[in-house]
Amino acid sequence: MPVNVLFSARPELWPVYEPLLTKGLEQAGVDAHLATDLPADQVDYVVYAPNGGLLDFTPYTHLKAVLSLWAGVEKIAGNASLTVPLARMVDHGLTQGMTEWVVGHVLRYHLGIDRHITLQDGTWTPEAPPLAPERTVCILGLGMLGEASARALAALGFNVTGWSRSPKDIPGVTCLHGDEGLHDALASTEIAVLLLPDTPATENLLNAETLALLPKGACLINPGRGPLIDDDALLDALNAGHIGHATLDVFRVEPLPIDHPYWAHPNVTVTPHIASETRPVTAAQVIVENIRRGEAGEPYLHLVDRALGY
Repeated sequence: MPVNVLFSARPELWPVYEPLLTKGLEQAGVDAHLATDLPADQVDYVVYAPNGGLLDFTPYTHLKAVLSLWAGVEKIAGNASLTVPLARMVDHGLTQGMTEWVVGHVLRYHLGIDRHITLQDGTWTPEAPPLAPERTVCILGLGMLGEASARALAALGFNVTGWSRSPKDIPGVTCLHGDEGLHDALASTEIAVLLLPDTPATENLLNAETLALLPKGACLINPGRGPLIDDDALLDALNAGHIGHATLDVFRVEPLPIDHPYWAHPNVTVTPHIASETRPVTAAQVIVENIRRGEAGEPYLHLVDRALGY
């Protein structure tokens, strides 16, 4: 009997993923039937994205696992009808893309590139930027994406601090954790990068109190999740000159409404959720490997801790 795999995502993704998954499963030796519409009680695996419309997993009585195409699983982790293992997407293409984006924007701040672009007015001001070891960068969130970004920045010579809820050990990175660690991490950084998941514990992590811990003039980069930041508190900190600049790629409402203050603020850069994305070729490989593992009775990769939400 073939393994039945339901693809539940945006319809335009089906012709992209179907040949990749079909070929990959064949090469992995898995006899599979892939479709966008299958009897619920015959489905073994669901390849899932929140925009696919599947909300109730109760009828899927034969389901073995749900395999997310998204790295963020906040839209499904709390679904009470889902009782089987849930795996999030950890894709080396997504990780590479995020690392490149983070490094690029850190270097932009570090080198003062904006000043030379916007103030090219004939004034000759030969002020060289500091070297990387003289600049402290903090990565808030040391999961797959945060660790990769921290390692890349450390390799460039930056003084990198990382913060996470639980203890971590990354060579070349000063790793802090817990409430006290968050205080110390923020108080010592000039450039803060947010790469935390969206959970009840991380919502508004950067608020009026925690933003005040950052040194005056610090810069903020958020390619993680929009709800990590209290927007009103950030705007207040920007207007007061406490935060020097913020580059924001993710927002509570997307697309960001045209009348949102971020668009017109002189010290905010808005990017349209482009820091990184799942690459079909590499993502399909992750999905195939998890189906192979499920059929072989091996542990799934990248399982979500439903209690933590990631």
